[in-house]
Amino acid sequence: ITNRTGQESWPEVCVCVYATSKESSPFINSSTSDVEKSQQYDGKNMALFEEEMDTSPMVSSMLSSLANYSNLTQGSKEHEEAENNEEARKKTAPRMGTIMGVYLPCLQNILGVILFLRMTWLVGAGGVLGTFTIVFMCCSTVSLKHTYTTGAGGSYYMISRSLGPEFGGAVGICFYLGTTFAGAMYILGCIEILLIYIVPAAAIFKMEGLEGAEAEAALLNNMRVYGTIVLSFMALVVFVGVKYVNKLALVFLACVILSILAVYAGVIKTSFDPPDFPVCVLGNRTLVSKGFDICAKTIERGNATVTTKLWRAFCDSEFLNATCDEYFTNNNISQIQGIPGITSGILAENLFSTFMEKNSMLEKRGIPAVLDPEAPETNTNRYVLADITSFFTLLVGIYFPSVTGIMAGSNRSGDLQDAQKSIPIGTIMAIITTSIIYMSSVILFGACVDGVVLRDKFGEGVNGNLVIGTLAWPSPWVIVFGSFFSTCGAGLQSLTGAPRLLQAIARDGIIPFLRVFGHGKANGEPTWALLLTACICEIGILIASLDAVAPILSMFFLMCYMFVNLACALQTLLRTPNWRPRFKFYHWALSLLGMSLCLTLMFLCSWYYAIVAMVIASCIYKYIEFCGAEKEWGDGIRGISLSAARYALMRLEEGPPHTKNWRPQILVLMSLDAEQNVEQPRLLSLTSQLKAGKGLTIVGACVEGTYLNNQPQAKLMEVEKVKGFSQVVISSNLRDATSHLIQAGGLGGLHHNTVLVSFPRNWKQAEEHHRCRNFIEVVRETTAAHLALLVPKNISAYPSNGERFTEGHIDVWWIVHDGGMLMLLPFLLRHHKVWRKCKMRIFTVAQMDDNSIQMKKDLMTFLYHLRFDAEVEVVEMHESDISAYTYEKTLVMEQRSQILKEMHLTKNEREREVLWGDNLAYLKKMLWRSEENKNEEVQMTWTDDTEKPNNPAVANPESIKDMNHSNVRRMHHAQKLNEVIVKKSQEAKLVLLNMPGPPKNRTGEENYMEFLEVLTEGLNRVLLVRGGGREVITIYS
Repeated sequence: ITNRTGQESWPEVCVCVYATSKESSPFINSSTSDVEKSQQYDGKNMALFEEEMDTSPMVSSMLSSLANYSNLTQGSKEHEEAENNEEARKKTAPRMGTIMGVYLPCLQNILGVILFLRMTWLVGAGGVLGTFTIVFMCCSTVSLKHTYTTGAGGSYYMISRSLGPEFGGAVGICFYLGTTFAGAMYILGCIEILLIYIVPAAAIFKMEGLEGAEAEAALLNNMRVYGTIVLSFMALVVFVGVKYVNKLALVFLACVILSILAVYAGVIKTSFDPPDFPVCVLGNRTLVSKGFDICAKTIERGNATVTTKLWRAFCDSEFLNATCDEYFTNNNISQIQGIPGITSGILAENLFSTFMEKNSMLEKRGIPAVLDPEAPETNTNRYVLADITSFFTLLVGIYFPSVTGIMAGSNRSGDLQDAQKSIPIGTIMAIITTSIIYMSSVILFGACVDGVVLRDKFGEGVNGNLVIGTLAWPSPWVIVFGSFFSTCGAGLQSLTGAPRLLQAIARDGIIPFLRVFGHGKANGEPTWALLLTACICEIGILIASLDAVAPILSMFFLMCYMFVNLACALQTLLRTPNWRPRFKFYHWALSLLGMSLCLTLMFLCSWYYAIVAMVIASCIYKYIEFCGAEKEWGDGIRGISLSAARYALMRLEEGPPHTKNWRPQILVLMSLDAEQNVEQPRLLSLTSQLKAGKGLTIVGACVEGTYLNNQPQAKLMEVEKVKGFSQVVISSNLRDATSHLIQAGGLGGLHHNTVLVSFPRNWKQAEEHHRCRNFIEVVRETTAAHLALLVPKNISAYPSNGERFTEGHIDVWWIVHDGGMLMLLPFLLRHHKVWRKCKMRIFTVAQMDDNSIQMKKDLMTFLYHLRFDAEVEVVEMHESDISAYTYEKTLVMEQRSQILKEMHLTKNEREREVLWGDNLAYLKKMLWRSEENKNEEVQMTWTDDTEKPNNPAVANPESIKDMNHSNVRRMHHAQKLNEVIVKKSQEAKLVLLNMPGPPKNRTGEENYMEFLEVLTEGLNRVLLVRGGGREVITIYS
């Protein structure tokens, strides 16, 4: 491959590699072969760096790749053309600018169903001041959000990459549901215009003659039937191809703009020529105009007084002496001008709110009426009634969907020439334009239209005209057809965008059960996602009420906006290096303000819908977290974790934890085989069973060698799924590596306070002598470092996490006080399902001069204050003579120690082992007898002098008197204590025992292992425990 100068070029190869990953970067390694590499760098003065080109490419290659690099949101354009070739896309996909790509789509989606169908009613119910406040608050909320949502990528992309896959998936689904229900709202608006204002005769369920709930049910059923038909047709259009939707978009947008211009033209015309839209009022109640032709009770025809249709509607006959409705008889009929004009001063009357209860009558302010409060209401179907109960928060929920169309620009980021420039500029322009239109509409509607007409939602008092249409010039039909096509276009846009959003979430793979919706037709059209979208949209259609659907989608959009605000504030406060918004007036306080407004609006619109939306998002979040979304998107939650961890670590440095907060932070010393696999996985099982304290766990291993040749790859945590951290230390010898691990494990105040290491197996074998020495040094180092030490013996006999003990005991042998570790460990173990049904028993040893009865009472009182449930037993150990077996064991131990000192793994090893065995065989034939005397001398009796071996050290009994009496006493105590423990706890599931410390001098450390062996002999599972030199339990909560 050559460039214009004839030189070989590398960038094209890199582009092919980058295109394989959506989360790729221009800095990722190239997969060039060695032959190609040598050809590429030949003659380029790169010989010094050619071996590092895999990880550090040439600057020229990097810059070329960076110029062509694209990491856009997974929006509609990407999914339409995901199967196409990259070069073909560049040639065939036209890129749009700020006006066509952002500004106009935002206008089309914002200026829609709410403006034409509900804006006048909002002004009438909420008043000019209240509605202006709602508009300002909602516009400010989306303005604060979109002023800093810069760069390529829609809201789902930004949230998921800023807050992680869990938040991204949860909010992405909410965003998808909001877009889907928006489609249902637009379709319901379309049907409402069709059935009420264009062709009322097309209603399948006739409403003539029906009153109250029956009329409402008929209207809703018509909405359901026609809504389903229109939804099916729109879904078919979207399935056939998005190109048809895009072609119709300009037509629909032209209808919207034309309708708005007609409204402004009508407002101007009212200043000098108000239109004639009379409203008939009985007393102060507005009458439905369909039931009469003349707004009067009687008229003069010739010389006679004739009753009108209105008379016959309220009276039982057409004659003047008929019996009429009491309210009709007592009040006069008047006619007011529905649109008095902008100069009429009606603004003062419409300034404040007029909220109404459902089925209450629409009344004109300032007109007196005679009303008998005790008289029953009759002929209520003749009056204009409120269809729903109105209040401020309801108005917020109904209005807010009108500003959700502001997302149209960012959702088209994949179609833009320069998304980072076009999205903020086009969006802010659209916000400014639409905000001016909405705010001016609030004021102009309140200044031109009478309150009774504004509150007449369906225009029943103005001959069934669309209320905003009565204000338009030159004809109301301009608004009727303009709003009809506007709602159709917005519905198609929603049905186009929602499936692609779902497909983007499905293709990200963060929600497993949605993966099927990531597939589509050969050209990338999301067929399955479109089918699901249509089904969910049908739910909104079945609700059938535009006023009921609007708050639902408001919740989902507000939650989406709230998390976008949170993402931006989070990125700024954490000072994320890659967060560099181009909008120069951005400040994190704007993000927090926008987030607060979104949360406030959610509960203002509908507190129960807000809770439902949050529950849905929480369930999706926990589902993604449970399924384990293995996505590394550099999200801000990781940044929060790092900041919180740093803060917590700094706080931990302020001082040691209180006894109430002490919990075992365990460093597990593992041994690895040649393949770096765990040799003793049950040690990890015991660790997880001890984690009822929810403390820190560090699984450490030591590898002998050099770091460059043995980079740590041990999978320590995967064996038993222990949650914690793993650390492998490589050193020239295992002793140093273990010491380094104990010293350097943890970070700051979060370091281990307990070391868990298995009792060395086969420690008597000469080839395992180094493991024995290493173990003793671990005991010494933990003691010096004031760390607790746990040493399980026979670790292979310990239960795995899948086993269960249905009965049994955990026995604690409390010989010396260790700070309470022996008490705390069984308590933690019994929180795990393996040990849950085991009962706890505590044994303590009483000496000759101790009061065992009082000791038991004191121990029971102590356990009561600690709130431990355990059986208590005090074992009395009497002084006894030292047996021959004890001397035998001591002599063998000392001889073995002497042999080990002289032995350096030479050829004479076997001969010494044989000699050692002969000595042991001879000593077993001896009979010892010990008596106390004043000088504490030991008297010995030999059974048979003829059986003495030739070894002079053993043959002479006087030489045995020279044995270390300290070793004899220790062996005697270990043996006696072992006999008691075996007698009491041989059937126990686990025995916890104080672990004696090693000798202070190193001369007798070989004997130390023998003492531990004798102490634990005959027991299946033993956990030797050494305290860390501090109290770990307290009676205080």
